[in-house]
Amino acid sequence: MNVWQQLVNGVIMGHAYALTAIGWTLLLGAARLVNFGHGQMYMLGAFMAWWVMHATGLPYVAAIPAAVLTGALLGAVMQRAMMRLTVQQNLVSLMIVTLGFGQIVEGTAGLAFGVRPQMIASPLNAWTLQWGPVLLTAQDIAVVVVTIIMFLVLRAVMAHGLIGSWVRMVAEDPRLTQLAGVNISKIYLGIFAFEGAAVALAATLVAPRTPIITSMGFDEVIMTFVVVVLGGVGSVSGSYFAGLAMGLFSAFFGALVGPTYVTAAAFLIIIPIMVLRPGGLASAGGLSR
Repeated sequence: MNVWQQLVNGVIMGHAYALTAIGWTLLLGAARLVNFGHGQMYMLGAFMAWWVMHATGLPYVAAIPAAVLTGALLGAVMQRAMMRLTVQQNLVSLMIVTLGFGQIVEGTAGLAFGVRPQMIASPLNAWTLQWGPVLLTAQDIAVVVVTIIMFLVLRAVMAHGLIGSWVRMVAEDPRLTQLAGVNISKIYLGIFAFEGAAVALAATLVAPRTPIITSMGFDEVIMTFVVVVLGGVGSVSGSYFAGLAMGLFSAFFGALVGPTYVTAAAFLIIIPIMVLRPGGLASAGGLSR
């Protein structure tokens, strides 16, 4: 086993997990909502990038904004459809609705794009960097760089921006925030739009490394859920470091045992951690941390 290569693979995979989870981290922290349609939103972002390139002939870079915009619109429509449930904090109904929404998105994508695997042809995959025993591509570097930028920006906005203060107020007490004159419906709408845009961005950067299929949302939502919960509810920094830890674990465990058992092994680790530390790695953190 090439230890250095697996270490690099783990760092890249960890940043991919973290970028995919960043929108869900904000959603769970502010709205206390688990979106089980998150994986299907990731899948749709990947297929939108592929479709734009395939149907219009636009380059990969031009397809990214189209996918991000589609994700933002999908998140906004999703939130608008269940705004009353969100304001009422009807969590059981919300989980069922998001689960059903995800299945509808997957079925619709199957009809629109077909069930055959497709590839997003990113030119960044052709640019390779060899450093001793380690090989990586420009696509890998892009995943790491964009993830770090996204987390730094979100942390800064949540800690110092006016919008961040409104989001933190909604997370603490939505009804009291509404009495203070803040339109919580617009805050929830913005959070869902951000989640959709962020996960679509993650898809356009991560998906070119492997074939994409319409059923891939389930695997994505499982690993994203592990990262978000392990990092702590709403903790931006916790989600980043949890994603990095899961990436390193997945790389080395997959190389030593086999990638088929990575998800099961991840839950064998996360269950005792959550029993001993229910708040996750950042139980003392919050949306601004």
